[in-house]
Amino acid sequence: MANNITSEIKFTVELDENRVPEKLMWSAQDGGIEAEEAKAMMLSIWDSKVQETLRIDLWTKDMPVDEMKLFFHQTLVAMSDTFRRATDDEKMADTMKDFCDYFADKLELTKQ
Repeated sequence: MANNITSEIKFTVELDENRVPEKLMWSAQDGGIEAEEAKAMMLSIWDSKVQETLRIDLWTKDMPVDEMKLFFHQTLVAMSDTFRRATDDEKMADTMKDFCDYFADKLELTKQ
């Protein structure tokens, strides 16, 4: 029997009295990250039993809108890269990248 290795990623959310996130922190000891602060996060989990994506989208109330736009753009670009690696569907990945360029253009985002 093989030895299984377990790794943990932890998210901590501090809420105000109205349960609105004020502070997001994350830790991943295997990666040397301990209680790093973040302003936003998106987590998708695939439930194969019901063939459905479960999502957690959080951002702090002081997350600037201009940073949120960049966050979304960079997330979309990363998703198109992940889609390419996961499916080897270059045509659709390229189409997704075209949309990312369109998204950045319409929001007048500067190239990062």
